[in-house]
Amino acid sequence: MTEACRILTPAEQKISDIIERTEQAMMAAIYKAIEDATRQTADELRSIGAQDEAPAYDYFAATAQQQLFLSQCGADPETLEGGDPERGALIINNYQNISDYYWRKKG
Repeated sequence: MTEACRILTPAEQKISDIIERTEQAMMAAIYKAIEDATRQTADELRSIGAQDEAPAYDYFAATAQQQLFLSQCGADPETLEGGDPERGALIINNYQNISDYYWRKKG
């Protein structure tokens, strides 16, 4: 049996559109900030003659993800203390469910 999605009222659709546009703008800003951090670090390391490679994009993406995770759990971003372990487990479980559903081979 297929389940039909309910049709939004015009007011609900406006609210949904506003939230969707805001989410898209937020994500664009996050991706740009990660790209900017990657580029800025590489530029600054080159300017001082450092031979080390700059951290990759994934390093800064992981840093952002960790900070957002800590924020969602209520933990101190500096000490990592004070977070809610149950909330953290729910968030991790959600990520695991996404991985299992969309990316793991079935059967």
